[in-house]
Amino acid sequence: MSKSGLRIGILTSGGDCSGLNAVIRSVAKSLMLNQNADIIGVKDGFLGLIEQRVTPLTYQDCSGILSLGGTILGTCNNANPFSYKGQDVSKSVMEYYQQLELDAIVVIGGDGSLSVSHKLSQMGMNIVGVPKTIDNDLMGTDRTFGFDTATTVVTEALDRLQTTGQSHKRLMILETMGRYAGWIALHGGMAGGADVILLPEYPYDIDEVIRACEKRMCEKHYSILVVAEGAKPKNGELTVRERVCTSHDPLRLGGIAEALKQQIAVKLDAEIRATTLGHIQRGGSPSSFDRIFATNLGCYAASLVAKKSFGVVAVMQNNQMTSLPLEQVANKCRLVTTSDQTFISARALGVSFGVTDDNFD
Repeated sequence: MSKSGLRIGILTSGGDCSGLNAVIRSVAKSLMLNQNADIIGVKDGFLGLIEQRVTPLTYQDCSGILSLGGTILGTCNNANPFSYKGQDVSKSVMEYYQQLELDAIVVIGGDGSLSVSHKLSQMGMNIVGVPKTIDNDLMGTDRTFGFDTATTVVTEALDRLQTTGQSHKRLMILETMGRYAGWIALHGGMAGGADVILLPEYPYDIDEVIRACEKRMCEKHYSILVVAEGAKPKNGELTVRERVCTSHDPLRLGGIAEALKQQIAVKLDAEIRATTLGHIQRGGSPSSFDRIFATNLGCYAASLVAKKSFGVVAVMQNNQMTSLPLEQVANKCRLVTTSDQTFISARALGVSFGVTDDNFD
């Protein structure tokens, strides 16, 4: 094995998700074992580069963390070097990067983090990205780690809500995360046997939603409705919980389940309960799939570092690891389309999306 003595930084940025530690572990150990690399952990995402807070990572530091949720390095989702507290501090970040004498940084993050990475890459920072988000909405990759764990949480919640709904003859509404993409709601809803799934990609007709729920209530005396936080009514607006102006994405969505409950209750004579899972979908130990997938992504990212293939992000396409230029992933969002197989299966099984077939076509 060749020994290059590389000095590599690792940071986790944006919202946390299950599998981050698995990536840290695989990137660090792979580079230590195969490239004799020194690994520098950047604390709290890009904030660590802004505030100059880093720590060396030993082999032991990266052991025993595979099953841990969250990230041992910490993270931050409002530390954009190009707009930090109203100032562009990217030049000082670049100076600190050079001061650390790093050969490259592995950035584990979502669309906002990878967009920042692309800009820093253009300034001369050697970066390899690893796509991370429970939302599964990053362009160029078939899947992101954290998604499987999140949908498993949704599925388990729906299994529990179903027994309550069945026992009390209720309409149970569950709100999932996902921002502007409906992947969590679609996959979680399908796995949990939902009758209605409302997605951000297809604004719903409230009358169509009520019709579908009423039909199910007449047949089975209970119904399960899953709604993504970014879903909105036809000709309506997103349900916004709060605005965080310092964030890459200032809108904090949430509350659509309760809003739907109020809308449906006016026209449907049934008991209705609304549940919002929220950050329960983010935390906890990663699923076995996410542990393996995150490990594969991390080892592949390490191989890109070893080959000095920078300005790219490790992705999975057609069940194979490959890489794409950061610019092809930055500032883009992958949405659910009518050609997606899970979507097609849902329609074939009679799942309502609150939209008439004419509107889909």
